This record gives sequence, structure tokens and C-alpha cells, in this order.
Amino acid sequence: MKEYLSRGTYVFPPEPSLRLISDMVSWCYTEVPKWNPMNVCSYHLQEAGATPEQELAYALATAISVLDTVKAGGQVPESDFETVFGRISFFVNAGVRFVTELCKMRAFVELWEEIGRERYGVTSTKALLFRYGVQVNSLGLTEPQPENNVYRILIEAMAVTLSKKARCRALQLPAWNEALGLPRPWDQQWSLRLQQILAYETDLLEYEDIFDGSHVIESKTEELKALARDTLADLDARGGAIQSIDHMKESLVGAHIDRIKAIESGDLTVVGVNRYVETAESPLAGGDGSIQTVDPAEESAQVRDLKEWRSKRDASAVENALAALKQAAQDGTNIMEPSIACAKAGVTTGEWGTAMRDVFGEFRAPTGVAMVIKTDGEEDAAAVRKDVERVSEALGRQLTYVLGKPGLDGHSNGAEQIAARGREVGMNVVYEGIRFTPSEIAAQAKEANAHVVGLSILSGSHLDLVRETIAELRAVGLGDVPVVIGGIIPPEDARALRQMGIARVYTPKDFKITEIMGDVVGIVEKAWLVEG
Repeated sequence: MKEYLSRGTYVFPPEPSLRLISDMVSWCYTEVPKWNPMNVCSYHLQEAGATPEQELAYALATAISVLDTVKAGGQVPESDFETVFGRISFFVNAGVRFVTELCKMRAFVELWEEIGRERYGVTSTKALLFRYGVQVNSLGLTEPQPENNVYRILIEAMAVTLSKKARCRALQLPAWNEALGLPRPWDQQWSLRLQQILAYETDLLEYEDIFDGSHVIESKTEELKALARDTLADLDARGGAIQSIDHMKESLVGAHIDRIKAIESGDLTVVGVNRYVETAESPLAGGDGSIQTVDPAEESAQVRDLKEWRSKRDASAVENALAALKQAAQDGTNIMEPSIACAKAGVTTGEWGTAMRDVFGEFRAPTGVAMVIKTDGEEDAAAVRKDVERVSEALGRQLTYVLGKPGLDGHSNGAEQIAARGREVGMNVVYEGIRFTPSEIAAQAKEANAHVVGLSILSGSHLDLVRETIAELRAVGLGDVPVVIGGIIPPEDARALRQMGIARVYTPKDFKITEIMGDVVGIVEKAWLVEG
């Protein structure tokens, strides 16, 4: 579910996707019984702005939708369903609000047992365990004063390790400089050492749960459980998780809007960003070699290896395997055996996906930014809205901003916030979602008669994608349309992008979105009314 709500690595519509997961779960519990067939992932929900109760409810609703589908599918005997329940695991997020996050995990443990006993009749103590891995929060990592991120990561790691009752089974930590670019091996090692010190130098693992009996922890845990139950009940009333995708997406975007505005206003403190911004120069960040870079030759090497692989396969075996795969997808047979046969025949992941597309089709998830947004008297937004109205009148029509996410990058949170704020200040924002090619974005810009094009790229492939997008815009006669970009972009790449003709480069340090919108209005005015 989180793929449609936050991460974006979906291809097919929700129903056939759920069927594929159900097939996998049903197959795995007998064929690979010690393997957890899936993680219900709530990590990306928090990255998309989810509140603790939303993360709890949306993750549990996803697990329920999977288990209900498995149960209804008839592939698992009723007597074995407890085994299936016990093989479901979770992958969660942990933010910097230590007490709340610790209580959220205790709430997860108690709610999961409650669901197992009451909804599915599970009685085995082992099967009822809430087993989870975690990556601590990346959303809160900052580009300004990035060395502060080390402390954030430590506090977040403690939230999922200190309480034995709700301790994670696997801990994954980001690197301190991920808001700057790809971390180097040394940066990754620094995070690994944090885990090793917690595990082997401290006495953390020697005691029972140190929070049992705390009235503060118990009260907060009960509060989160009550809020999560209310949200789950609302989703049930809407027909379950699958039928609630639009609602959940809009709710996540709305929660993230609230978070961003709290940071902008200073109501939510982020040290080094909106408070305590004075700093000595850091010896850790900046300069050549400060982030990991990927050799451009890697792509051509991968393409070469793939072509060589395909040339050495038995083509008829591949064709037969793909035909059997499509047949299984069409007639409802469990998809696992024909998928394994495809792998043994040498079918690539892309070919498997193409075959599934032929049967199930493709899907484009809601963006969550169609809601009507009010400024509520915010002076900055009102001032930018007046500028938009003034420039729109001079242009002869509403200022039109086409926003695109090229490439395979599925992290749409930033683009959604830009789109929502653009609409809030009166722009005609065209944002269709993720994974559009440069040529498709250029076509959108031409159809909308765009005054400005914005690109959101978090995949590290900004240089190539910007170069291609600019070429496509020129090819359709939009070479004069200014282009801006936002993403995780190192300073040296920002310079290269400006040399390509990019009008402005925005990075995480540019956290005041209304100011960005005002800047975009100025760019449009200069491009079309001053110079043009």
C-alpha cells in the first residue's frame, strides 16, 4: 500500500498487486517456511509526513488487507492460517521525538497482538509477536549543519532499541550526510559503528524492559492506540485499505503540509535550520570527495552485460516461460511457480514486468494535491498570491507551472509540497505524479503552454535527466521556457546545472516553500515580461 501512498515503486493496479502478494505469501509458508515473505512497510509513510497514528493505522490496515486476501484466496487451509500470520513482519520508521516514537512501537506490538487474537483467532504467543526491522528517519536529516544529524540518528536508534518489549529485530541507520548526496563508505561505517557500540559496549541488552510500569509511557501508548483504532475504523468504513488509497494519500499530503508550515513558521524547531543557525565552518562537509559519486560508465557496462546475457539464453525456453507466466496471471493460478520457471529460463526482471503489464495493465496513483488549500491569512502566502495575480494579468492568463518527476525516482513528497503550495498561491500547477520520461514532461509542458517547468529529482541522476529534459523541451519549441530543479544536489552539480541553462537550483536548505514560489514568480516575470 505504501507504494501507492509514498514510495512509488508500483507498476500494476492495487487489486492485481495484492493478488501477487497473496500468491507469494501462500506459496512461501510451505515452500520456504522460515522465510518472512513480506515486510509491511510503514517507513515511507513517515517520510511522506505521516503522523504516528497514521503510520500505525495505515501499516496495520495494509497487513489486514494482505491477510484478508490470503484468507479469501483459499490457498491456505484454515488450520495453517496462524502460521501465515506469524510470518508477517514489518519495516517501520523512527523519528526524533523519542518518547512518542518509543510509545508508537509499543503500540504497534499491542495492536498487532490485538488484531491477531480478535480478527484472526491467533493464539500462539510466538505467532503473535510483532517482528520488525527499522530504518530511522531520513526526512529530518538536514543539509545545513549536517554534522547535527549524527545526534538525530542516535536518538532515533535508541527509540527502537531501549524498550525490550518493542525492540527491533534489525536496525538500519542512514548516514549523517544523506541530505548532501550519496554517502561514502566511511560515512556508512560511521553509522554501523553506532550500532555496534550500542550492542557491544553498552549494557542495553542485559536488562528487562526499563519502561514497564512508567505511567508516562503507558499513557502515551494508550493515546496512540486509541487514535490508531479510530483511524482503522474509518478505513474499514470506507471499504478497507484498497478502497481508501485516495483518502490516505490526501491525508498524508495534508499532514506533511502541516509539518512543513510548522518548520517555516518556527513552531517546530529544527536546529541549524530555523533556530541556532550560526555555525563555524565544518571540516567534515564540502570539497572534492565529500560525497559518493557513480562512474557514468557503469550504466553502459550494465547494458552491455544485459545484452550479452540475453544473447546466450535459449530463446524458445524464454518464450515458453513467459507464455506460461501470462497464462497463470490470466487464469488466477499461483504466480510463483511460473515466475521461478522464468528465472531459470533466464527471463529478466524487465521482461517479467512487461508480461505482467500485458495482463494487468499499468496504474498511476493519486498525487494527493487536488485538495482545496486555504492560506488562512498567512501574510507571506498572501503576498505571493498577489504577485501571481499581477504577473498572470500581465501574461494574459494564469501563471502555469508544469512540475515533473523524471526517471525512476519514486520519492514524491517534495514535489507534492511544491505543487500544493503553488496552487495555494494561485498558480495553475500541472503535476501528474512520478516516473515520467523527459519527452513526456516536455509534452505536458507544451500541452499546458507552460510558463515555467520544475523538475524534482532525488535519485542522483539529475545531470543526465536535466540534459535530456532541456533537449526535449527545445525539440518541441519550448527552449525559452525557464526550468528550475529541486533535489539532493551537491554544489558542484548545481554549478553544472546552471551552466546547462537551469534558472534555479533548490536543495533541502531551501525549506521555505512560499519563498520558493515567490522566486519562481520572479523567474517567470523576468523570462516573459522583462526579457521577452
